[in-house]
Amino acid sequence: MNALLGHFDDAQPAPDCLDLLTPPVAAAVRTLQGTVPAEQISYIDSDPAIADTGAFVERYGQDLLAQSANCVIVATKRGGESALAACLVPSAARVDVNGVVRRQLEVRKASFAAMDTAVELTGMEYGGITPIGLPADWPLLVDSAVVALPYVLIGSGRRRGKLVVPGRLFAELPGAVVLDGLGL
Repeated sequence: MNALLGHFDDAQPAPDCLDLLTPPVAAAVRTLQGTVPAEQISYIDSDPAIADTGAFVERYGQDLLAQSANCVIVATKRGGESALAACLVPSAARVDVNGVVRRQLEVRKASFAAMDTAVELTGMEYGGITPIGLPADWPLLVDSAVVALPYVLIGSGRRRGKLVVPGRLFAELPGAVVLDGLGL
C-alpha cells in the first residue's frame, strides 16, 4: 500500500493493524464516523528510536516536516477547576498556549501537561500521542493549517509507528475546534 506521502517500506491500512495501536487509538479507528473512511488512514511501521519529529524526518526526508503534525496535551485551570485539552499543530510550529489556547478555552492558566498525566489519561505513549482516540470529552484544538493538508503524518499512540491521515479528518474528531494561528 502507498502511504500517500513519504517513502516508506511498510504502509498498511490502519484498520488492518489495530493490534499495533494502543487500545484507545484502535477503538477510534474501528468506530470512526464521518466523511473519511478508516481505510484512508495508513499505518507506517517505524523504529521507536526515531519517533521524535526531528529524527524521523532526518531518516525519511525533510519534506515530511511540512506534512506532519504534533499533538500536545495542555493542562488548564479556571476558578479552581483543572481540565485537559489537546492541541494539534504543524510539527514546525509550537502551540500558542498563552494566547490562542487560553482565549479559546476561556481559562486563566494553560501549560503543557505533565508527561505522566498525559500518558496515563490518554492511554498512549509519550512521543506517540495522537488526536485519534483521545477522551471524547476533551477539547481538541486543531490548527487550520493541519486541516488544509491533503495528508498528515501523526503519531500512532505508540512511539513505534505513525499514521498518515487525510487532514480534513481532524475537523471531524470529537471535540474538535479548528483555529487559525494555534501554531506559532
